[in-house]
Amino acid sequence: MRELPDSFEAQLAEGVTTFAHVWRLARRDGAVVAFTDHDLPLVFDDLTCEPSVGLTLGAIDKSLGLAVDTASVTGALNSDVISEADLSRGLWDGARVDIFRVDWRDPSARLHLFAGRIGEVRRGASAFEAELRGLQAPLNTPVGRVFSRYCDADLGDTRCGKDVSGSMFRGAGVVTGVSSSVAFSAAGLGAFADGWFARGRIVWSDDSESEVAQHRAGDGVTWLELLDAPGGMLTEGAAFDIVAGCDKRFETCRVKFANGANFRGFTHMPGNDSVQAGPSATAPLDGGSRYS
Repeated sequence: MRELPDSFEAQLAEGVTTFAHVWRLARRDGAVVAFTDHDLPLVFDDLTCEPSVGLTLGAIDKSLGLAVDTASVTGALNSDVISEADLSRGLWDGARVDIFRVDWRDPSARLHLFAGRIGEVRRGASAFEAELRGLQAPLNTPVGRVFSRYCDADLGDTRCGKDVSGSMFRGAGVVTGVSSSVAFSAAGLGAFADGWFARGRIVWSDDSESEVAQHRAGDGVTWLELLDAPGGMLTEGAAFDIVAGCDKRFETCRVKFANGANFRGFTHMPGNDSVQAGPSATAPLDGGSRYS
């Protein structure tokens, strides 16, 4: 059981409290900000907490042992500090979050409720919801390689070894029409075949990136659909660079990129059907490979 400060216990006993929440966020680039659900700014340590009326704390789930503590926070995108563009660029991914319950008359009277990092962030047109994961979360992260039929390297990295800087694998386009928050038509990519940029990467003029879900080319028109909405960058006339996509299959690595020698998957790893298959009546029972 957590022990409460004497001042907290006294207020709770009276039935009338002057408590407020404080969220302190530290990004990986060193930027530190603080928010409060109080209606006025609060001085918390060396930070001035910005009042954020639209910020709401969800349930906090804490447990003993190594189970991961979880929480959530929802709020409106009404702050100059947390913007939709910064969320899209991933600047808040993995940020350290500390949640406190404080007495707004004297913020030095506080109770630390939660410590963790920002996980998945879901955002809409005017609001966002951030999942908060406790500091135990990294202990549940697999370390090392995963055995899979698919390649576990990223296209163009040192393990892949493929140089994708040439014009065969890169293009420059301009948005000519926007049909939804994730789909648009583009000019400048007519030389590339249908599907060439599927699973590829777009780099916008502000250096933010988007992943391509689908690429359709035909009748002189190029259509691209993204996995996530890029926010304000997706406007008619916006310029971007685009890199070819890889679906991690050996056939794609060999044919599209001529890089089969560096494929980082396990193409002959037996699947469930192979594991459960019985002896064949037509094959010699000599213990040899089934792939020969």
